[in-house]
Amino acid sequence: MNVAFVLLTHASDEPAGVERAVDSLADGLRSTGHNALIIAAGPARAEDGPDVVRLDSVTLPRPLLFDELPQLFDKPGPVRRELPDILGRFDADVVCWADAVVGLGFLSPAPPGVRTALMVHFLRVDDHMRRALAHRPDVVLPVSPFMIEEAVRAGLDTAGWRALPNAVPGGRAGHGTVPEAPERERLRRTGPVRIVTRADPSKGITELLDACPGDLGRPVQIVIAEAGFELWPGMQADMIKAARSRAAALPDVEILPAIPWQEVQPFLAGAAVTLVPSTSPETFGNVAAESLSVGTPVVGYGFGHLPVLVGEAGRLVDLDVVNGFGHLPALTGRTLETNDFTVSAGRLWGATTALLADPDAYRAASRQALRQVASLSPAAVAAEFLRLTTGGPAPVPAPDGA
Repeated sequence: MNVAFVLLTHASDEPAGVERAVDSLADGLRSTGHNALIIAAGPARAEDGPDVVRLDSVTLPRPLLFDELPQLFDKPGPVRRELPDILGRFDADVVCWADAVVGLGFLSPAPPGVRTALMVHFLRVDDHMRRALAHRPDVVLPVSPFMIEEAVRAGLDTAGWRALPNAVPGGRAGHGTVPEAPERERLRRTGPVRIVTRADPSKGITELLDACPGDLGRPVQIVIAEAGFELWPGMQADMIKAARSRAAALPDVEILPAIPWQEVQPFLAGAAVTLVPSTSPETFGNVAAESLSVGTPVVGYGFGHLPVLVGEAGRLVDLDVVNGFGHLPALTGRTLETNDFTVSAGRLWGATTALLADPDAYRAASRQALRQVASLSPAAVAAEFLRLTTGGPAPVPAPDGA
């Protein structure tokens, strides 16, 4: 099978969930003998491999402001012509729009006979989403059952929606080293608390630091990365500056720069606990999944997809919400309100210290972590993707030379 993914914002090591998910799924397809192409906006990058094609007709500013997106497609004629040509030369069997906008689902320029899939990693109720659904893709692939529930609440018709989870990176990236029992016990006693996130207000980092206890007695290490998109100019730089300012006043708290994708799982393997302090619901939870894949328990808020993903492999606490969840207003039509989540963040720290102080509960959570994501290998998710997009059992690749 030849599968093409369209994601304008794709870049190697982009610290964002959709980019990470598409890359892992493409790896899973290739590992099982299929061909996977990622089509992204130009210009070409030095790190692009042979399975990445850059469009001449679309160039994105970096960082991209969400409010600028509609202006990029005032004249869609060139991309409508270029993309089908690329898909034709690739002889695509399936094309997957990775998003209604930056995946070009709202244009859906697929050649006749090519099956189409639309991914939904976060909920849109805007005109672009309506246009993407009006093209009647063969299947809509939300990232979790939670996303289907959100879409139903928003009044969307989800009859043709089928949940497809993200794959935990494997193969090229590796699963990291799962610590043996003695090392895991050492981590429980003295290991660091670690967080990996992009710079966004909804990731809850400033609230987490405001609530950080001064007597935690172990390092807190936070990797914060800047993605290729933001809500307003300078948002990410402002977030990192605010985090560094707060960390400077706290003992043992360190703000670290971005790390490559293949280093995330080993980094989390060396943590006692991974915190996921997002104050907007995680529609899947890539960082949580990667932490679980190396046996590190997760502590976060008990909403979105995290309760299903984490299960008994960590601790989830309540988030006090005053004015709603703070979804991106440009994407959902809801109002982005300001909430003080510091009290809720205090619960995250309380749950963390309680779990680390209970050896039996901690060991049980660490063992369960591996079970929680056992079905999320790239090959397994790729097989499910093919089953859903072809309408039947996953095609079996022909043996080499057949």
